[in-house]
Amino acid sequence: MEAYSTVCGYGTGEIVEKKSRFIAEVFPVDSEEDVSAQIEKVKKQYWDARHHCWAYVIGRNPGTERMSDDGEPAGTAGKPILEVIRGKGLTDVLIVVTRYFGGTLLGTGGLVRAYTQAAAEGLSHAGILRKVQGVRLRIGTDYTGLGKIQYILAQRDICIRDTVYTDRVEILAEAAADGTDILKKEITEATNGRAVIEEEGDCWLTVREQPGE
Repeated sequence: MEAYSTVCGYGTGEIVEKKSRFIAEVFPVDSEEDVSAQIEKVKKQYWDARHHCWAYVIGRNPGTERMSDDGEPAGTAGKPILEVIRGKGLTDVLIVVTRYFGGTLLGTGGLVRAYTQAAAEGLSHAGILRKVQGVRLRIGTDYTGLGKIQYILAQRDICIRDTVYTDRVEILAEAAADGTDILKKEITEATNGRAVIEEEGDCWLTVREQPGE
């Protein structure tokens, strides 16, 4: 079953290293145009900062990766930020770390540590979502089978998007793709074959949410 992890939404964090401020901002993105727009927004907001370093990953199998040191010594900013994203196995995410120079040189090792810590701090405030491939289902039943179907869906923690009541009942639900056959069998047996189950396309389901680290 295909799955991927991404960020819940926008997050920001900050660290200070020898009076230099490192402000990390995390954005969910789905295109390079979106990336460019977010970077420009950060540059306008922190127009007086010395560096705006960034990295992003978009897409899957394989994803597109880009990074920028924005004037910092090569390999000391963009790559550490990208490694934080890779380490979490994330996609569709951009991290921009803005640096206000504090007057003390940090050296290459110090810069790598600072940009790594800042990126991780930003992610800790964005949160991480895990998505799995799912299927949209339309389940038709008479009223005698409704309670049984609702019970099965609740036991499997399956999301019900809508329920339409007429002379029959239609339930619109989203289930993980790898469990669809078993689910259909359970519903069919519970309703003595009276329920009608149709697949209406693919979707992505959120199966776990955790804070970033």
